[in-house]
Amino acid sequence: MKYPIAFSLAVMIVSIYLVRLIPMLLLRRNITNVWVRSFLHYVPYVTLAVMTFPAIVLATDHMASGIIALLAGLVTAYISGDLFIVAISCCAAVYLSGLIIH
Repeated sequence: MKYPIAFSLAVMIVSIYLVRLIPMLLLRRNITNVWVRSFLHYVPYVTLAVMTFPAIVLATDHMASGIIALLAGLVTAYISGDLFIVAISCCAAVYLSGLIIH
Protein backbone atom coordinates (compact mmCIF):
# COMPACT_ATOMS: atom_id res chain seq x y z
CA MET A 1 0.00 0.00 0.00
CA LYS A 2 1.39 3.36 -0.98
CA TYR A 3 -0.28 5.57 1.61
CA PRO A 4 -0.84 3.58 4.82
CA ILE A 5 -1.07 6.68 7.01
CA ALA A 6 -3.66 8.35 4.78
CA PHE A 7 -5.70 5.13 4.64
CA SER A 8 -5.65 4.70 8.41
CA LEU A 9 -6.65 8.34 8.90
CA ALA A 10 -9.53 7.90 6.47
CA VAL A 11 -10.73 4.80 8.33
CA MET A 12 -10.59 6.66 11.65
CA ILE A 13 -12.45 9.66 10.24
CA VAL A 14 -15.21 7.49 8.80
CA SER A 15 -15.59 5.44 11.98
CA ILE A 16 -15.77 8.50 14.23
CA TYR A 17 -18.19 10.19 11.85
CA LEU A 18 -20.45 7.12 11.81
CA VAL A 19 -20.45 6.90 15.59
CA ARG A 20 -21.70 10.49 15.74
CA LEU A 21 -24.05 10.28 12.75
CA ILE A 22 -25.95 7.06 13.45
CA PRO A 23 -27.53 8.22 16.76
CA MET A 24 -28.62 11.49 15.13
CA LEU A 25 -30.30 9.58 12.32
CA LEU A 26 -31.93 6.89 14.43
CA LEU A 27 -32.89 8.84 17.55
CA ARG A 28 -34.97 11.80 16.41
CA ARG A 29 -37.27 11.87 19.45
CA ASN A 30 -36.50 12.05 23.15
CA ILE A 31 -35.76 8.75 24.86
CA THR A 32 -38.70 7.91 27.11
CA ASN A 33 -37.67 4.46 28.32
CA VAL A 34 -36.61 4.77 31.95
CA TRP A 35 -34.12 1.88 31.79
CA VAL A 36 -32.34 3.28 28.72
CA ARG A 37 -32.24 6.78 30.20
CA SER A 38 -30.73 5.50 33.46
CA PHE A 39 -28.25 3.36 31.53
CA LEU A 40 -27.13 6.35 29.45
CA HIS A 41 -26.91 8.48 32.59
CA TYR A 42 -24.23 6.24 34.10
CA VAL A 43 -22.14 5.70 30.95
CA PRO A 44 -19.78 8.68 31.52
CA TYR A 45 -19.11 7.66 35.13
CA VAL A 46 -18.39 4.06 34.23
CA THR A 47 -16.13 5.10 31.37
CA LEU A 48 -14.15 7.40 33.64
CA ALA A 49 -13.84 4.70 36.28
CA VAL A 50 -12.69 2.11 33.76
CA MET A 51 -10.02 4.44 32.42
CA THR A 52 -8.69 5.68 35.77
CA PHE A 53 -8.87 2.60 38.00
CA PRO A 54 -5.92 0.72 36.41
CA ALA A 55 -3.87 3.92 36.32
CA ILE A 56 -4.45 4.53 40.04
CA VAL A 57 -3.43 1.04 41.07
CA LEU A 58 -0.47 0.66 38.68
CA ALA A 59 0.98 4.20 38.87
CA THR A 60 3.38 3.40 41.71
CA ASP A 61 6.24 0.95 42.08
CA HIS A 62 4.20 -1.30 44.33
CA MET A 63 0.57 -2.14 43.72
CA ALA A 64 -0.10 -2.03 47.47
CA SER A 65 0.62 1.69 47.68
CA GLY A 66 -1.71 2.31 44.75
CA ILE A 67 -4.47 0.34 46.44
CA ILE A 68 -3.88 2.25 49.70
CA ALA A 69 -4.14 5.54 47.79
CA LEU A 70 -7.35 4.36 46.12
CA LEU A 71 -8.89 3.46 49.48
CA ALA A 72 -7.76 6.76 50.99
CA GLY A 73 -9.29 8.62 48.06
CA LEU A 74 -12.59 6.75 48.35
CA VAL A 75 -12.84 7.43 52.08
CA THR A 76 -11.88 11.09 51.71
CA ALA A 77 -14.32 11.57 48.81
CA TYR A 78 -17.10 10.01 50.86
CA ILE A 79 -16.35 12.22 53.86
CA SER A 80 -15.60 15.59 52.24
CA GLY A 81 -16.36 15.42 48.51
CA ASP A 82 -13.76 18.09 47.71
CA LEU A 83 -11.55 17.07 44.80
CA PHE A 84 -8.50 18.99 46.04
CA ILE A 85 -8.65 17.32 49.46
CA VAL A 86 -9.08 13.92 47.83
CA ALA A 87 -6.03 14.49 45.61
CA ILE A 88 -3.90 15.65 48.56
CA SER A 89 -4.97 12.66 50.67
CA CYS A 90 -4.13 10.25 47.84
CA CYS A 91 -0.71 11.82 47.38
CA ALA A 92 -0.05 11.65 51.12
CA ALA A 93 -1.19 8.03 51.23
CA VAL A 94 1.15 7.06 48.39
CA TYR A 95 4.05 8.92 49.99
CA LEU A 96 3.54 7.43 53.45
CA SER A 97 2.92 3.91 52.18
CA GLY A 98 5.98 4.23 49.94
CA LEU A 99 8.08 5.07 53.00
CA ILE A 100 6.76 2.02 54.82
CA ILE A 101 6.94 -0.44 51.91
CA HIS A 102 10.43 0.47 50.67
